[in-house]
Amino acid sequence: MPSPTPSASILVVDDEPDLRTLYELTLLREGHAVTTAADLQQAREQLASRRFDVLISDMQLPDGLGLSLLREVAERQRSEKCIVITAHGSAENAVESLKAGAFDYLTKPVDLRQLRSAVSAALLSQRAPAAAPNEPQRVAPPPPSGVRALERIVGRSPSIVQIKGRIEKVATSMAPVLILGESGTGKELVARAVHECSHRAHGPFIAVNCGAIPENLIEAEFFGARKGAYTGASADREGYFQAAHGGTLFLDEIGDLPLAMQAKLLRVIQERRVRALGAVQEEAVDVRLVSATHRDLPALVQAGQFRQDLYYRLNVIGLRTPALRDRPEDLPELAHALLVRLCHDAGQAVPELSPAALHWLQSRELPGNVRELENLLQRALALSSGAVLHPADFGEISDTIPDTLVDPLPAAVDAFARPSAASDARDAALPDDLQRYLDEQERRVLLQALQACGFNRTAAAARLGLNLRQMRYRIQRLGIVLPGAAGGADTEAGDV
Repeated sequence: MPSPTPSASILVVDDEPDLRTLYELTLLREGHAVTTAADLQQAREQLASRRFDVLISDMQLPDGLGLSLLREVAERQRSEKCIVITAHGSAENAVESLKAGAFDYLTKPVDLRQLRSAVSAALLSQRAPAAAPNEPQRVAPPPPSGVRALERIVGRSPSIVQIKGRIEKVATSMAPVLILGESGTGKELVARAVHECSHRAHGPFIAVNCGAIPENLIEAEFFGARKGAYTGASADREGYFQAAHGGTLFLDEIGDLPLAMQAKLLRVIQERRVRALGAVQEEAVDVRLVSATHRDLPALVQAGQFRQDLYYRLNVIGLRTPALRDRPEDLPELAHALLVRLCHDAGQAVPELSPAALHWLQSRELPGNVRELENLLQRALALSSGAVLHPADFGEISDTIPDTLVDPLPAAVDAFARPSAASDARDAALPDDLQRYLDEQERRVLLQALQACGFNRTAAAARLGLNLRQMRYRIQRLGIVLPGAAGGADTEAGDV
């Protein structure tokens, strides 16, 4: 449980006397010292005379916009955390204020519980910054590896140094974060790092793959449902927003969200309230939203497949995870870190990576990025029996993956049909079990395609001229176990 919020000095700026009094009384009951101002001039005079912990300002003031006050605080590098009050449905003002450095925003009419919550969060963020690396871990439960996500972002290339610095900076805000990057670059790891570096580290981190939820169930999954709301709803259930209350909700593959659900998500982001299926009343939710996708969202907006206003709200702060080919200098350190983690999970000694094996890895394109590198290392650990990994330990499948996959079955059939000098050699080439042999050949081709596509089933299916349903059937029939998250490797799993 988080510690009680300490008392603070707060400046409230609003031109309506009744609202100023309401906010002042609410915060006084929380034990805070409150100063009020009716316009920008009075607010500037108060800020010139002293420092405050929190600044709460209405957007529309008689002598200007509260946004100018935010910019002045940011330009002078003052320590006040700023909370902006915007008009109902004024999405542009809310986004602009967050980009200008506001910690959070509230919409009119202001819910006093949300006001108290926003002030508490601002104080926790200001007085207990999670960016300090030596502070005790506040996340419960701890990450599976026992290591904070920020420390698992391995590398010293400029792109990695930049993204780690950005993570620590954006973690102190409530602004939505949009993470872009190719599959396998560790977008979920970055999202976890944002959560763990924030004042919400004590709260839950809920990760959702938007593309994996059936469209007829998506609203109940996101917002919850009351008993009897639909066939089979035998009890009340909470949705992802309720489960993430007080923490972070990570929406992976946000580009796959259906248009109808995009409109509902936009309203929840603006109002910060959800209504469960079958419920009459809405309930407030306190959630930091982080989303990610490997798709080109601006292109989807242009094609009418993604709402422009939702994209505008999600992309307040943008982060991009670099592809592995753009940071080749990180590969040795990254490979070693992955080996250490894999061996720790398996309870075995960590082998060395021979210079030849490292050269072999560096010569590969690795279109699956870190996820593909991790899969290669995992296979090498399984096939190796020594204390040093050599190129041969990476297995027959990973020795060569051609640019254009060619079905080996015709070649195999041609080999059977080719005459041989010795009849016993010809008999030895014939398999004892033709179906099993063909299954093995099919399994090998599927694994080649999956690995070449970073274990993205959709891309691998397209490369082989199959649809996703056919690909799933073959994977299940042949018993192919995909690395990564349950349900397929189309989700993010892997370190940056």
